[in-house]
Amino acid sequence: MEINYIHKSLAGGRWETLTLAEQMGNIGSEVSRAQIFFAKKDKEKCFNAVARGLELVDLTIAHAQKQKRSGVLKELTRARELICDYFLGANEYNTDIKSFQLYFDQFALSAAIKKGK
Repeated sequence: MEINYIHKSLAGGRWETLTLAEQMGNIGSEVSRAQIFFAKKDKEKCFNAVARGLELVDLTIAHAQKQKRSGVLKELTRARELICDYFLGANEYNTDIKSFQLYFDQFALSAAIKKGK
């Protein structure tokens, strides 16, 4: 069965060339986009951004599984659960967008520092 990926080139192997910090920073970008559309009550664009973000989370999970990184897997699956609960569920965990921003921004900052930006 062939999966129809949104991020075809990333799913084709390019995602695995990125560091974990770069991967998480990119996920955070999609979460931020989703929040913008969520606040504007644009359900379609919000859902699309969430779908892209979750696809990136899933690609990161698959990469962590290949590397047998159990600690990373636990964190990624928890982040996925929180994203789904916040945007698609009843927000049972009472997450707020600032929590996501603080979490993902640290990865983006780390990736930028390592690249010298």
